[in-house]
Amino acid sequence: MPELRSNFSRTSALGIARRAQWRALGIPHTDLDKPKIAIVNTSSDLAACYAHLDDIVPVLKAELRALGALPLEIRTTAPSDFITSVGRAGRYILPSRDLIVNDIEAVVEGARLDAMICLSSCDKTTPAHLMAGARMNIPTIIVPCGYQHSGLAEGREADVEEVFLRAAKAAVTGEPTDDLEELADDAILGPGVCAGFATANSMHVTAQALGMTVSGAAPVRANSERMWDVVRRSAAAIVSAIEADIRPRDIITAGSIRNAARIMLAMGGSMNTIKHLQAIAVEAGVDIDVWDTFRTLGRQTPMLCAVRPNGPFLVEQVEDAGGGATVLRELLPLLDGAQRTISGRTLAEELAEAAPADGIVIRPLTDPFGTDPAITVLTGSLAPSGAVAKRPVPDPGPRRFTGPARLFSNRDEAIAAIASGRLRRGDVAVIRGIGVVGGPGMGLTSAFIFALHAKGLADSVALVTDGQFSGLVNQGISVGEVSPEAAEDGPLARVLDDDIIDIDLAEGTVDLLVDPVVLAARERYTPPVDLDTGGGYLDQYRELVQPLACGAVLCARPQGPGADCARTAPAEEVSR
Repeated sequence: MPELRSNFSRTSALGIARRAQWRALGIPHTDLDKPKIAIVNTSSDLAACYAHLDDIVPVLKAELRALGALPLEIRTTAPSDFITSVGRAGRYILPSRDLIVNDIEAVVEGARLDAMICLSSCDKTTPAHLMAGARMNIPTIIVPCGYQHSGLAEGREADVEEVFLRAAKAAVTGEPTDDLEELADDAILGPGVCAGFATANSMHVTAQALGMTVSGAAPVRANSERMWDVVRRSAAAIVSAIEADIRPRDIITAGSIRNAARIMLAMGGSMNTIKHLQAIAVEAGVDIDVWDTFRTLGRQTPMLCAVRPNGPFLVEQVEDAGGGATVLRELLPLLDGAQRTISGRTLAEELAEAAPADGIVIRPLTDPFGTDPAITVLTGSLAPSGAVAKRPVPDPGPRRFTGPARLFSNRDEAIAAIASGRLRRGDVAVIRGIGVVGGPGMGLTSAFIFALHAKGLADSVALVTDGQFSGLVNQGISVGEVSPEAAEDGPLARVLDDDIIDIDLAEGTVDLLVDPVVLAARERYTPPVDLDTGGGYLDQYRELVQPLACGAVLCARPQGPGADCARTAPAEEVSR
């Protein structure tokens, strides 16, 4: 076993102070020289996502102690998109990811612990755990803690995502909502993340594809025997990783990030995985353009699994058909199978144990659900650094849209324009000034998309925004996360009403049909001040956040948009 960074001379000031603290907690003096493993528990009473995590901790502690390690539980911020999206128009959603990263660094690096085992649940926790592991580069393993048992899985009418969609539509149509409370009461029947293949389950599978989980870890039912098996195997794997000195930067490479992008395209994962993977790459010091990777691989990756909300199958059916491991096995000819995993084995070696595709829920490469990408990264004169669109599979709607711009500074203004008649068939709604800097923290536009759908306008009015929308959204032609954003004087800042915008999903382009000389001569856009940021974290975030091209990570911003944003390796890594 390599020398443990957590151990100090027993008679030094640091060593004796640690002994005093830990002995007071009942830790035997014989344990003080053992590997000290942080159990990162992103737990909260706020949401069902986290309701079972506290029950996992004692099991992990017992396993780790039996393996000769000293487990130490730490807590972090625990955001839930359904709950913590209320204050300040939901701007805390994306910034909470980086708050978790800093939470972990402050404790784990501050205490010089030797490794981490991270209990990953809701949307922002998995990317945050991966980012923190990559930043500190100590042995780290991700434990996907599973998805909730849903009403749909019991043959009832709704899961939480269906309730969310119906409520959003009712809000703009005025339809009766008498049954919504009953649906909500039946939607979630146990702990865990949302049951559809939105951001949480997508990131669980992404962690597996990166090689940062044990084999066959996702998707998994929360509190199932499979989940408990993953928990126990993860304990053994992290102790082995310490002994073998396997660290995140040995695992998170350009090759493993491309593998993760492949499976997200093959399963129609959340488009949010793009910016999270880019952030993970930045924290790991990997020089890769994840946006361009999705753009390129999207045209080379068949769709092997159509999970709600992109297709008819429930995530339970996907798990029973072999889950992410089976999809990866089928994709292996397109993957870099030599990539190392936290187990020390290669990805190809681990996938040899996976079940083959059943041909129904998970298709083989030779018989995919479709070949058009469900996640489409676009570039063009309106989005030089990229933008993203999401479509169902198979895709019955139009692939191209050209129309005049109608400008809005927030989602509610755009929704009101539907009722007032300002927004008509053939228009392109442009909601700008709500990107990572302009928001700050990225405003949500999902309600506007649901309003279009509810009014029968999903295929006749397009959306272009520098904000974000839910991983559930795949209706109409909606282009989000346009970069550079308006607040950073990207082309979106210079758009005027009636300018023509051309969106071509087949070609992967989004263009503003305005002469570049004319565009450059226009006045710079000033975002309206319509949000009280409270003078706290959101203002700090605005000052530090990097553009989406850098994964919206936090660091000093003198370089500005488009500059190299990769972090350097930790000093201790240079000597390895």
